Amino acid sequence: MIGFLRFVGILNAAVWFGGAIFFTFATAPAVFSDEMRALLEAKNYPYFSGAIAQIMISRYFKMQLICGMIALLHLLAERLYLGKTPEGRSLWLLTGLLTTVLVGGFWLQPKLKELHTIRYKATTSPEVRDAARSSFQTWHGVSMTLNLIMIAGLGFYLWRVANPPESTRFLIPGQFRG
Repeated sequence: MIGFLRFVGILNAAVWFGGAIFFTFATAPAVFSDEMRALLEAKNYPYFSGAIAQIMISRYFKMQLICGMIALLHLLAERLYLGKTPEGRSLWLLTGLLTTVLVGGFWLQPKLKELHTIRYKATTSPEVRDAARSSFQTWHGVSMTLNLIMIAGLGFYLWRVANPPESTRFLIPGQFRG
C-alpha cells in the first residue's frame, strides 16, 4: 500500500509541476506569438489573444486545483495509513501552494478577465480604457510573479514527495543513549 501511495503522490506532484512549467513556458507564450498574430490578424489579435489566454488560464486553474486536492488527499491518506502526522514543512508548503492557487483562481483571474473586457469594450471611454490597461498590467505582473513562485514551490514539493524524510518508525529517537 505504501508503494501505491508514494506512486500516486509522486505522479500527482510531477503532473502538477509539469503542467505549470508547460503552461508558463510553452502554452502562454504561444498565445501571444507572431503565429497567433498572423492567424488572428492585426485588428483581432489584441482582444482575441487575451480572450484565448483567459480560457486557457481558467483550465490551468482547474488543473492546479485538482492536483492540489489530490495532494491534500494524499497527505491525509499517508497520515491515516502510516499513523504519523505530516512533517510541518510539507504541510505548510502544500497549504501555501493551495492558497496561491485559490487566490489566483478565485480572485486574480476574475479581476484580470474583467479588466480585459473593459479594455476592449467599444462603449468604454478612453480614460476608463487607459485606467483598465494600466491596472491590468499591474495585476498581470502580480499574476506572473505568483506563477513563478508557484513553480518554485511545486519544484520543491515534487522533491519533498520524491524524497521523504527518513522514518523513525522502528526506532524511538533517544532510546539508546550511550
